Formats: sequence, structure tokens, C-alpha cells
Amino acid sequence: MATRRDVDVTDLISRARHADPRAVARLISFVESDSPVLREVAAGLVGAAGHAHVLGLTGSPGVGKSTTTNALVSALRARGDRVGVLAVDPSSPFSGGALLGDRIRMAEHTADDGVFIRSMASRGQLGGLSAAVPQALRVLDAAGCDVILVETVGVGQAEVEIASLADTTILVLAPGLGDAIQAAKAGVVEIADVYAVNKADRGGAEQVTRDLRQVQSMTAGRHEGWTAAILKLSAASGEGVAELLAAIDAHRAWLGDSGELAVRQQRRAATEIEAIAVGEVRQRFAHVHGSDALDEAAARVVAGESDPYTAAEALIAAL
Repeated sequence: MATRRDVDVTDLISRARHADPRAVARLISFVESDSPVLREVAAGLVGAAGHAHVLGLTGSPGVGKSTTTNALVSALRARGDRVGVLAVDPSSPFSGGALLGDRIRMAEHTADDGVFIRSMASRGQLGGLSAAVPQALRVLDAAGCDVILVETVGVGQAEVEIASLADTTILVLAPGLGDAIQAAKAGVVEIADVYAVNKADRGGAEQVTRDLRQVQSMTAGRHEGWTAAILKLSAASGEGVAELLAAIDAHRAWLGDSGELAVRQQRRAATEIEAIAVGEVRQRFAHVHGSDALDEAAARVVAGESDPYTAAEALIAAL
């Protein structure tokens, strides 16, 4: 693990801000490993981030999120945008690393110096994301990315977490999987800013679109001032990708005009700060109490000598 002695954080950040891919990769590695230099990295990024448009792509496994991400990267690069991609994959049960690699996902973009792709392991994190994603977003933002795409792991009903991180959330669906009904049950429809019905060349795409419109009419949506577009596309062939990008651009314009962008950015920062604070409390708790104190408190609750709230308050008071 890197220590402050063998890492020149200032130099790394300077190189990352000039889009040096090795520097960007190393900074994200510090984020993923919770390196001792992470606080110094975060402090060095202050003022450098906050400019990129963050897109979240979510949806059930098999709907074509990776293909849609790949198609969007191509469209964004065609108009000159610098693009970052954080592809959150399921974790290997042995190494804890990402099971799917960025070269497998998007081989055609790996040689493009205007695209930075990073596969990140979910490490069992609920919500389809990795706990390291918020800080990784800051690194890519500081590195000059105009747009950052975050593709979730694809775990179905837990994927609403992406809405707290993305400026624009895209829900990808496909015919034949019952996605519209499942999305309605999960509440995922309510957090989407754009719906993309992929594999529209297959039968059933029109039915999915109709189902979505019906579900949309019965839900409040993420914001009352925005009505999410419902688009059909075939990401593999590129059909409908231009329309999807236009819908994303329209939402970005609305975010700025309505003031909602500032609201979402502040909410994202609050979520990030809360997660860091909770993590710090857990570390201090483990340092002060160890596992014995928690076990003893649990034993008292089981024995009927205390209640969980009183036991928790005693442990917190000792901090």
C-alpha cells in the first residue's frame, strides 16, 4: 500500500489534470484501496472538479447497458467530448476484483486518449455501485472529462442508489424481460430522467414503451418539472443513439435552467460526506471497543438485561 513517503500526490494531481492516464489510474487505485494518501488526494482535487456531466446507466442484467454505454461513448467522442467511464462490475469471490474488464467491454475505445475507462468492483456494495465511485468521479472530473458515464452492476431492485450520484439517470430496458413491471415494483422508474428501450429491433419493444408510459402516468417521477423521455434504440447498430444523446442534452439544459443541477450536486456531496463520516465512526468504534465490547453488549440484549438502543447509546458514549 502506498504511503505518504513514496507518493508525490501534488505531482500526480498535476499530471491527472493534464489528462495523464497513468496518473488518473493511480489516483483511482488510491481511492479503491482507501490509501493513507486519500485525504491528501481529496484535498488536492478541491476546486478542480464540478464541471463534468455525470450520466448514470442502470437496468436489469441483459438489457444491454454495456452496449448502450459503448454507443454513447462513440457519439460523445464524435462531437469532441472527453469521456470517462466507471463500469461497476460484480466482485470476484476470490480476489475481490472486478470480474469483467474494461478491455473486454469497450475494446474499440481503449486506444483513444480522449476516453478513460475503469472497471470497479462492487465488493458486495448494495445499490449496484462501488463505495469508491464518488471519489473516483472527482478524479475523472478533475482530469478534464466533459461527461462521465457510471454503469451500475445490474442488480435489479437495489439500483436506485445511482440517482444520488448522477446528474442524469438513464434506465435501460429491453423487450421480453418484464422490465417495465419490475421497474414499477422497484421504484426505479421514478428515479429515471430518460428511459431507453434497447434492442428495439426485436418484437415487443412497442409494448415495453406502452407499459412505461402507463407506469409513468401513475408515478410522480424524479422531479415534477421534468417529464422523462421514452426512447427506442438499437445500441448495437447505433440506431436511436443520436436521439438518446439529444434527450440527455435536453435534460442537462433543463437542470441548469431550473436550478436542479445545483440541488443534485449538493445532495451528492451530502451523501458523500455522510458516507465518509459513517466510515470514520466505524473505524473509531472498532479501535475503541474492538469486537469484545460489541459481543458483550449483544449478549446482554439476548439475555434480556438491556435493549438494543440502550446498548448502542452506551457504546457511542464511550467514543
